[in-house]
Amino acid sequence: MQVDPLRIAMWSGPRNISTALMRAWENRDDCVVWDEPLYGYYLNATGIAHPGAAEVIAEQGTDANAIIARCIGDIPGGKRIFYQKHMTLHLLPELDRSWLSSLQNCFLIREPEAVIASYAAVRSDATLEDIGFVQQAELFDHVKRSSGEIPLVIDSREFLLDPRCMLEAVCDQLKIEFVPAMLNWPKGARDSDGVWAKHWYDSVWNSTGFATYRARDYQLSAKDREISLQASPYYEELYQYRLRP
Repeated sequence: MQVDPLRIAMWSGPRNISTALMRAWENRDDCVVWDEPLYGYYLNATGIAHPGAAEVIAEQGTDANAIIARCIGDIPGGKRIFYQKHMTLHLLPELDRSWLSSLQNCFLIREPEAVIASYAAVRSDATLEDIGFVQQAELFDHVKRSSGEIPLVIDSREFLLDPRCMLEAVCDQLKIEFVPAMLNWPKGARDSDGVWAKHWYDSVWNSTGFATYRARDYQLSAKDREISLQASPYYEELYQYRLRP
């Protein structure tokens, strides 16, 4: 039986298929989406230099408690599904985790080499903390421990090999009907996109559906290769629980 209303928190690191997946959910008539609610809070709290940081802070706000209240509050627009695209690194350690029990927490993972290669194209000098693998594993363990259940894990590579099959399986896990409209969307920007979209979302803006997966040999610097090796155990920890339709 469907949990109604359904609040989905999809926890990912950067440079995954997280924005494309947000497009899929927004293309449902019964769903509203929220793009990275805690991004402004994160940038303000850490002082980290991201493209357009001041604009993001102004747009998203910095009051984490108010943002969290909206995440678990009434669903905007009278919809029955509230899809929240979250970055694991935005949930800083000092934030309370108890509110997570009000959400259906899901985890979107991608192999470290691919994440780092894509991230470096927009922002150089990435650190292990920047790409969110450690935070994702810690959050996964927290949700698994507190709920007594294994959260839904989606591997982006396996998802892109058969998006329809995977979306059907995801909807089945969440106890909602699959909607074919999730597979395609209009090209271009959306009002729901964060103000940072102009720096990060070029490929999604030019898409009308999920990209076909293509295996690549990523050419990483020695530094980035080392970060990839450090991230791999955290990726593998979640990969063993991935959804396998």
